[in-house]
Amino acid sequence: MALTEIDLYLDASDLNRQLRAEAMSGLTARPKWLSPRWFYDARGSELFEEITRLPEYYPTRAEREILAAYAPEIAEASGAKTLVELGSGSSEKTRLLLDAIKPDCFMPLDVSATALREAAAALATEYPAMKVHGLVADFTRHLNRLPRGGQRLVAFLGGTIGNLIPAEREEFLSGLRSALDPGEWLLLGTDLVKDPEVLVRAYDDAQGVTAEFNRNVLHRLNAELAADFEPEAFSHVAHWDADQEWIEMRLRASRPMTVHLRRLDMTVEFAAGEQLHTEVSAKFRQAGIAAELRHAGFTPVRWWTDTGHRFGLTLAVAA
Repeated sequence: MALTEIDLYLDASDLNRQLRAEAMSGLTARPKWLSPRWFYDARGSELFEEITRLPEYYPTRAEREILAAYAPEIAEASGAKTLVELGSGSSEKTRLLLDAIKPDCFMPLDVSATALREAAAALATEYPAMKVHGLVADFTRHLNRLPRGGQRLVAFLGGTIGNLIPAEREEFLSGLRSALDPGEWLLLGTDLVKDPEVLVRAYDDAQGVTAEFNRNVLHRLNAELAADFEPEAFSHVAHWDADQEWIEMRLRASRPMTVHLRRLDMTVEFAAGEQLHTEVSAKFRQAGIAAELRHAGFTPVRWWTDTGHRFGLTLAVAA
C-alpha cells in the first residue's frame, strides 16, 4: 500500500469557534446570512452526494464528461508529478485525473478529517505506487501550508469557486498564485451562465433534496449551538440574480419566530417572510474567468466544455 500522511491544520474545536463567530455576526446582520461551508456535516455531505445524482443537477455530470474526454490532455500539458485537490471530499471525479497523470503524490485538502481519512485510505489502496499526503485544512486560510515541490497541478473542481463573491475570489486566486511556483498549474472548474430556468431547477429539484440540504444548516446550529430552530418552518428559495449572474439560496421564515442559541446566550427574531441567505453560486463566462485568472497572476492555456456547453474547465499556468 502507498504511504499515507495526514497534516492536521483544523480540528473540531477550530470549526466550532468559527461556527460560533459566524452565527454571532451573520444572524445579527441585515439581511441575515450564513456561509455554505456549514452545510457539510456528515448528513450534509450525504445529501450533497444525493444532489449530484439528481436529474436536474447537471454540473457533476458535465464536469465528469470533460475530465473523461480531456484528462490525458491535462496530464500532457501540465507534466504534473503532484496533484493537489482543494475541497476534495470523496475525490470521485479526481480518479479520472489520477489515471491520466499517474502522479507520484496526491494531496487532497478538505475541512473534514473523517472524509479525508476515508478517501485517503481508499486511494492508497487503489493506487499503491502513489503517495497520498492529505491536509485537513481550509482552502480560504491554509494555502500557504501546501507542501512545495513535485511540479504541482492544483485542481479546484465542482464550480466551488462560485461560492465566493468577487472580492473573495480575487483574494483566493491571489493567495493560490502566491502558494505556487512559476510554471505550476491550476485546473479550475466553473459552472457557466445559461438559461435561468435550467439553473433554478438545478438548485430547487422536484424531490426536495436541495431544500433539505439547505435546511441542514439549521439542524447543525441546533446540534452544535443548542439552538431551537424549527427547520421545517423555513422554506427553501433558489433565486437567479441576473445582474450578478449567480444563484442565491435562502431560507424563508414561514411565520414570526424567536430562536434561542443557548450556547451563545443569544436570541434571534425572524419576521414572517424574512430570509436567511445561505449560499451564492456564481456562474461564469469564459472571458470573465480568464480575466480574473490573469489579474491574479495566472495565464490561461486551455479551455474545455462539455458537449452541452454547460460547464467549463480552465487549465492555467502560474506566470
